[in-house]
Amino acid sequence: MKLSIIIPTYNEEEYLHKLLDSIKSQSFSDYEIIVADANSKDNTREIAISYGCKVVDGGLPAVGRNNGAKVAKGTYLLFLDADSILTEGYLESAMEEFIENDLDIAITQITPIGDSKTDKILHDFANFFMRSVESIKPHGAGCYGILTKKSLHDAIGGFDESLDFGEDSDYIYKIGKIGNFKVLRKPKLLISTRRLEKEGIKDLSLKYTKSTIYDFLGKRITAEQLNYTFGHSETEEKRIIYSVCGEGMGHAIRSSVIIEHLLEKNNKVIIFASDRAFDYLSKKFDNVYYIHGFNTVYKENTAKYRDTFFAGMKHLPRDIKDNFRLLYNIAKAFKPNVIVSDFEIYSSFISKLMRIPLISVDNIHVITECDIEVPEEYLIEKIAAKGVIRSFIVNPRTYLITTYFCPLNKHKNVSLYPPVLRDDILNLKPKKGEEILVYQTSDSNQDIDLLKNIDEKFVIYGFNKEKTDENLCFKKFNEEEFFKDFESCKAVITNGGFTLISEAIYLRKPIFTVPVKKQFEQIVNATYLKKLGYGEFHEEITEKNINEFLSKLDIYQKSLDSYKYEGNQKIFEALDHSIEKYSKKYKIAPNSSDYPSINEILMD
Repeated sequence: MKLSIIIPTYNEEEYLHKLLDSIKSQSFSDYEIIVADANSKDNTREIAISYGCKVVDGGLPAVGRNNGAKVAKGTYLLFLDADSILTEGYLESAMEEFIENDLDIAITQITPIGDSKTDKILHDFANFFMRSVESIKPHGAGCYGILTKKSLHDAIGGFDESLDFGEDSDYIYKIGKIGNFKVLRKPKLLISTRRLEKEGIKDLSLKYTKSTIYDFLGKRITAEQLNYTFGHSETEEKRIIYSVCGEGMGHAIRSSVIIEHLLEKNNKVIIFASDRAFDYLSKKFDNVYYIHGFNTVYKENTAKYRDTFFAGMKHLPRDIKDNFRLLYNIAKAFKPNVIVSDFEIYSSFISKLMRIPLISVDNIHVITECDIEVPEEYLIEKIAAKGVIRSFIVNPRTYLITTYFCPLNKHKNVSLYPPVLRDDILNLKPKKGEEILVYQTSDSNQDIDLLKNIDEKFVIYGFNKEKTDENLCFKKFNEEEFFKDFESCKAVITNGGFTLISEAIYLRKPIFTVPVKKQFEQIVNATYLKKLGYGEFHEEITEKNINEFLSKLDIYQKSLDSYKYEGNQKIFEALDHSIEKYSKKYKIAPNSSDYPSINEILMD
């Protein structure tokens, strides 16, 4: 890669596409585009992604440029403002002049967008001034096409992030002291006059004149001294309701990692969870409230939907009344900016009732929002699953979906991210031991005894007992002990649960999966596990298929060794951005008149 183009942004949807179009139309093509976005509240990020740009978190200009440079692969770096436009042949002529003159840093001459003669005179004077002083002192302002070498950027430590004004001139001066500087003569950059129009020619000219004088005298000047603003500030604290489905442990484990991140960002978070998720999260966080949840009934490793329906209906009147009353009253007092739901149904209803923006974060919606391929015999389960999923979470602002496979998105408001993994897993150092880990979330699976006929040692979790029976070692669940066994096992036998499969893939453990029958999400997970070559998908455990699986561990290990985990940071950044973008703003403190009375919703 020859050139990395780095563009810091904040709410630039009006301008960014014009710059990106001008880059795409260049004859020079050996480049990448990196957009460093400071939590834009408009469609800036979506535009950048649609053009194939890398998107990283930004901040003030120096922070954005440095963050972009950290991921840059190019030998050369070109820093541009989002409201500029490249003229025809810009990249080719800039690179040629830079290399032919053996330069280390350069800036571009500028031309205003528009027909104003006054603007043109001012910009012509700015070009003349920059050319005139280039041999006296390397100087430049406004980041008008700064072109340099990545090696020199790294050598000086990038832009000085402690400066809130003049960081571009400081940067040019530092590299110019150790290398060759020039104002490029041929390439021209079209730039917006929006700041001129906003602040007026007189005021803006005085600010730049004052900053230039200070710069040549070797003095620092701050944005506050100039009354200069960048149009954005640090992300404000948000009030978030985070609601979690209590079936299984995957929702709770993923949510705990994300909630920790949100709290680290100084947000206020209130958590609602049912069943096992409540038990897990209430031990880790304050402000966790219990709500009633739906639980699937399992018998003989099969999801029994008829039994599930009748069990749910039995308690539905109580659940609706208690859950709505609790969620509604707390939300009314807490005044959340946004609700985040990990497949929890009542928070979805409350978001619509109280007009609070909803963000969906889970792995389940891969079924409804992506193009997935499963064998035809599971068509009925697929149709039923889609109906249930769509009824649980209704029209969120965006879907953030975790997945270890990569189906195609169907919709613009859907984005895919690697599985969220807890630190306990990320900190493990996997090794290949002698035992096989068996993990069952339901003790209705009674096929375990046949493992006695296989010449291997099995460590088994999920039956809530401590017992050794020949080559089977049953253990009650203990996190520390489980992680130790997970770290050292040579393979895993489990159902189709997303979280354990994701963790096993990260630890490079071959997986034998027996999804719960008629549980379509687990069938999808197992299908793609098999497609990726990470293990096997079976509907039953038999001696034959276990032995065949064990004979192919080296094959599955080879596929797993090629897996690259990209970490939690991407979904953290996406969630932060979505919360900032979609948050409900309270211009004045809401009062009871903002929402209908709870008695208008539920009768006592």
